[in-house]
Amino acid sequence: MAALLRGAVLLGGLVLMGYGLYGMLGDPFITDPVSVLVWGAWALVLHDGWWVPLLCLAGRYAVRGPVLRGWLIVAAAVTAVGLPAVLRTGDDNGNPSVLPLPYLRNLLLVLAATAGLALLLALARRWRGMGGGAGPHLREVAGGISARARRWARWAGGRARPQGRSSGRPGHGRRGSHG
Repeated sequence: MAALLRGAVLLGGLVLMGYGLYGMLGDPFITDPVSVLVWGAWALVLHDGWWVPLLCLAGRYAVRGPVLRGWLIVAAAVTAVGLPAVLRTGDDNGNPSVLPLPYLRNLLLVLAATAGLALLLALARRWRGMGGGAGPHLREVAGGISARARRWARWAGGRARPQGRSSGRPGHGRRGSHG
């Protein structure tokens, strides 16, 4: 089933690429299709030869949190889409309506907004881990305190009960208190 799905996705991608090439070669506004192909080849080399390996290395060795890793992926995608317009700012070939917006400012705003959202998400995750939900770290600490209290109660001969909540099992933590 997976091989069939991969084959269908590959075939769909090849059909879309062929349609794009057909459209590019038949478009009357594209006077130099070779330069478009060269641009596409450079984009492929930069993306697959530089950007993706750099992100993979950063994700593997420098970034440990899933939120930061996710934001880096979003930032890379946004940058890949917005960078051509940023680099072509001011290159309008006499037509001021070609690239009329402040693309660098807008790219930086989008990156800042997504970074702020990622920061909020990371803070929410941290708050959930430390707060009332008793995340894994707090449960581990609470378990350690409870185990120490039980050991102390056993050592004391059952005269003292451990502090804290009961485990819910009958007789648990009360050994020696009946006699």
